[in-house]
Amino acid sequence: MEIELGQKAPDFTLSDQDDNSHMLSDYYGKWVLLYFYPKDDTPGCTKEAISLRDHCHEFTERNISIFGVSTDTTKSHKKFVRKYSIPFPLLSDVDKEVVRLYGVWVERKIFGQEYSGTLRQSFLVNPDGKVVMIYKSVTPATHAEEVLSDHKKLTS
Repeated sequence: MEIELGQKAPDFTLSDQDDNSHMLSDYYGKWVLLYFYPKDDTPGCTKEAISLRDHCHEFTERNISIFGVSTDTTKSHKKFVRKYSIPFPLLSDVDKEVVRLYGVWVERKIFGQEYSGTLRQSFLVNPDGKVVMIYKSVTPATHAEEVLSDHKKLTS
């Protein structure tokens, strides 16, 4: 399934690093950045999390909730959050239901080896629950600035 601009963001419920449950529809009325990433504590994923962490106050000022989603366990997320002081929830999708729902679980081929994995993609969801931006090509170190810039354009 591929998510399209303007469609209602598919609802889901996942647990974060502290085993708190988050349902996307509970955040209607706020902006939400859902960012999907391959694996905790890897170079690109760490850069992206740190960039979002370092701009977290700006997201908060703009009423944007941030949720990272990967197929790692809540235990792995907890270590990652502690190591880098990540102030937003990292959601665990070990059953791969949400990554499939959002079309970011794909078959890949690298150096002749085939494997399945999560694409680094993000979705900006407006307060009505609709997807207003899809980031298919994410540069981890500058993703936060890109999202904040787009949000400014969308709300001015």
